[in-house]
Amino acid sequence: MIVLGIESSCDETCASVVKDFDIVLSNVVASSLKSHSLYGGVIPEIASRAHLSYICSVVDASLKKAKVKKQDIDLIAVTHGPGLIGSLLVGISFARGLSMGWKLPLAFVDHVRAHLYAAFIKHDISFPFVGLVVSGGHTSLYKVGSISHEELIGSTRDDAAGEAFDKVAKILELGYPGGPVIERLAQKGDANAFAFKCRCGSGLDFSFSGIKTAVLYKSQEIKKIYGEISEKTKADICASFQKAVVNDIVDKAVLAVKKASAKALVVGGGVVSNNILRDSLSAASKNHGFELYIAEKEYCLDNAAMVASFAGRLYKAGKNKQLLA
Repeated sequence: MIVLGIESSCDETCASVVKDFDIVLSNVVASSLKSHSLYGGVIPEIASRAHLSYICSVVDASLKKAKVKKQDIDLIAVTHGPGLIGSLLVGISFARGLSMGWKLPLAFVDHVRAHLYAAFIKHDISFPFVGLVVSGGHTSLYKVGSISHEELIGSTRDDAAGEAFDKVAKILELGYPGGPVIERLAQKGDANAFAFKCRCGSGLDFSFSGIKTAVLYKSQEIKKIYGEISEKTKADICASFQKAVVNDIVDKAVLAVKKASAKALVVGGGVVSNNILRDSLSAASKNHGFELYIAEKEYCLDNAAMVASFAGRLYKAGKNKQLLA
């Protein structure tokens, strides 16, 4: 089975061709990140206009790289949400046009669920398991019984982890996006320099608004005393912030695995590109005796391969009613 996937939920225009659910023949991404970095965050109008500019060439490049033609494709899959409305409309409209013109079935795919199943592309994973999605807009835990049977057991009450990274980077005037620059600076800092904490009780929900505010107050305090924040202090703040966020995510993921009596944890989402988080999850899986499956980095950030792969699996499982337009 060959699936053409299209993803346009935020600022990246993506197209991918996937064969038999986990053989990625192409995975093309065009980003408008540079345009958004000038404003310290994604501007919806700029994102949707960029999608309009890129989508034809991105889909064409994906088909050419995969060496397939329209007659080789069995299914078209497109992200239908959550995401920026204008951006989503570009991808959905384009996919609808292809579906009608090529007389192919069209599958609508949930963006967060696609992240949840992204690790399936490179790993042979058995059900049931606990799933963890950590991205710019979502930090969620699921108990997964079978394909498309997910129970949400924990989520963020305010800011998602990726959003917190971006806001802390803005507080420290480090630029956008925040995740990569904070991870890079943290390598030079002391993770024990500041006692930041993520406070959301002992359950499985997350809250990152408080730690963001704590960083803001600490930064204001330092500026009041010294006039500015030195590069060394910024590195210490980044390291301490990152440690607190990673520890909170890992602790709750382990708790979720224990509560569900699960044998495996499956992880996806853009923030999972963070090496400290990946290493910490790996160490936790060994210490607590469960299997760990993390999406490859190229399938953590927004991409269409995860969309095509997930849609193909649902189609094979006969979940057509919840898939097709």
